[in-house]
Amino acid sequence: MRDWEEGNSELVDGEVPRMGFIGTVGLVLHPERTCGPVVDTVIRWSRARDAKVLGLAEEVARIGCNAVAVGPEEMAASADLLISLGGDGTMLRAMRLMVGGGAPVLGVNVGRLGFLAEVDIPELADALDAIDDQRFTVEARSGVRASFGAAEETALNDVVLIRSPGHRSAAVAVRVQHHPFVSYTADAVVVATPTGSTAYSFSAGGPIVSPTTEGLLVTPVAPHAAFNRSVFLSGGERLALEVLPHSGDLAVEADGRLVGRVRPGDVVEVTMLPTAARVVRLGHTTFYQRAQRKLRLSGSAEHN
Repeated sequence: MRDWEEGNSELVDGEVPRMGFIGTVGLVLHPERTCGPVVDTVIRWSRARDAKVLGLAEEVARIGCNAVAVGPEEMAASADLLISLGGDGTMLRAMRLMVGGGAPVLGVNVGRLGFLAEVDIPELADALDAIDDQRFTVEARSGVRASFGAAEETALNDVVLIRSPGHRSAAVAVRVQHHPFVSYTADAVVVATPTGSTAYSFSAGGPIVSPTTEGLLVTPVAPHAAFNRSVFLSGGERLALEVLPHSGDLAVEADGRLVGRVRPGDVVEVTMLPTAARVVRLGHTTFYQRAQRKLRLSGSAEHN
């Protein structure tokens, strides 16, 4: 994988130097939508510039494209740019592949408008030109790691402790810096990154948090107690969620994926991961413009 800030100057004798940023493109596709025509656009663009296109093996087989089939590890190690073709769920999956300093991720909206996508399909070729010419910036996004028992899971949006069907509500004590702070009795307790503040946490009444902020947002879902407010912690503060004795068994979800279960007496340690992933920004829109469109905030009360 090429260093995006420095490029690669090694040449074979007689070879014409290629100064572009993109040597290898990785593709992550929506699991259901047909992305064939968009993939063809990437492959044509890459062939014209002698760049390689990689795809995850199962996705390449599903749509029958001409990308080189590889596993997630090779994709993360080899790609200079990862392109997510889908919505926010696909983008989160692409970002998780690159946790820990991998290539930046370009989100291409295929279908409904997402918060994380940078361009729509008609803008893709121009976006690739701009990235290849290094006319782009990268925006760091923090992640969250949850450790419980022998399990450890990473998410870019949120980690959730959620009531299991047929069990009692989630009763969870929030400990900060090893000290008890507040207890929630609710249908679920969401620990969100700033990226995830506009997802499950927002639907539960939590605030919108700028993605450039570093910290963790704890929000109860349908709380059954008097205290029903979100709590925002700085990135360096230690957070633990203790499942209280009167709680039901709880499912643990990371970015919407079921990753485990916890019972009364279990503790989930939660850590913020600064700069877990990086996304490409071309300066077309701001986070607030995307949020305004997605949440339909364009009309204020005084205009209604």
